[in-house]
Amino acid sequence: MKMGPKFTVSLSFEGVKLPPFQDILLLGKRCPHGKSYVSQCLNLLAPETFEMVEIDDPIVEAMLVSKQILRRLTVENIIKILKEKVFPYITPGEVVKIDFRVRIHYDDIEGTLGKTSENKVT
Repeated sequence: MKMGPKFTVSLSFEGVKLPPFQDILLLGKRCPHGKSYVSQCLNLLAPETFEMVEIDDPIVEAMLVSKQILRRLTVENIIKILKEKVFPYITPGEVVKIDFRVRIHYDDIEGTLGKTSENKVT
């Protein structure tokens, strides 16, 4: 008894947020979309949320970085970190999404303990 062709499907799906990245998007020198197109599209999806930063590098042309991150770190600090940790793994035609979480912490904050009118028990 001869059976007809069979097929198997594996399927998974998840919701997508727009824009499709939250922190940093690196654009390679030969990115197929171009930095101005990507910047315009992103500005339509999330106006005033990201800043375009051109980068002097043989592989990476620019990055779009969240303005929230720029309130915590300078562009120079961000580029320094990315050049060391990410740039070596990027090819000129890529667009790379980067999760870049910044945590600010303080050590040894000192002050004096004293009674204030709010601390009085009546």
